Amino acid sequence: MTIYEALKQRRAIRQYKTTPIDKHLIETLLEVATFAPNDRNREPWHFYVLQGEALNKYEEVATDYLTERFPTKPNLIESSLKVIQTTPLVIIVTSEKVENDEAATKDNVFAVCSAIMSMWLMAEELGLGFVWRTRGIGLVHDDRLHSFIGASSNEQVVGTLFIGYPEEEDLKEKKRTSFEVKTTWL
Repeated sequence: MTIYEALKQRRAIRQYKTTPIDKHLIETLLEVATFAPNDRNREPWHFYVLQGEALNKYEEVATDYLTERFPTKPNLIESSLKVIQTTPLVIIVTSEKVENDEAATKDNVFAVCSAIMSMWLMAEELGLGFVWRTRGIGLVHDDRLHSFIGASSNEQVVGTLFIGYPEEEDLKEKKRTSFEVKTTWL
């Protein structure tokens, strides 16, 4: 598969088999992330790998958040928690903040985004499903997640990655606006 084909076929996979993922595959995902470009070679990423009991604790944090955020939507809470219950691997990715340098801190976030995309493409090659979540069940914008993983005060959460062997899914072609509509030639 070419890079073009991999990018065009990439999908957010949200339904997984509960089959555990071999450690060497997880390490491959983590390794390719470190190949991402990053300003001044700061390597601003940190990865928090959740499996087994850690996922159970994550579910508790998510339950508290979702119950507080969506008190009148029990079906939404239930379906969101089912994702955690069936996902064998969650990786939370943070970016290092640079003290007194907002531009460098943003550059670090961009680098981490590139690292996550590298992981996504590698997951595709390894036969793993992958979705990068931020809001909702991803808890990226909630301090409880930061506390749960024990991130330092100079880290910000950029993404919560749900990874597993995909359930059979009929993947439809992505509808995308043509680059021509989104491009200005100067």
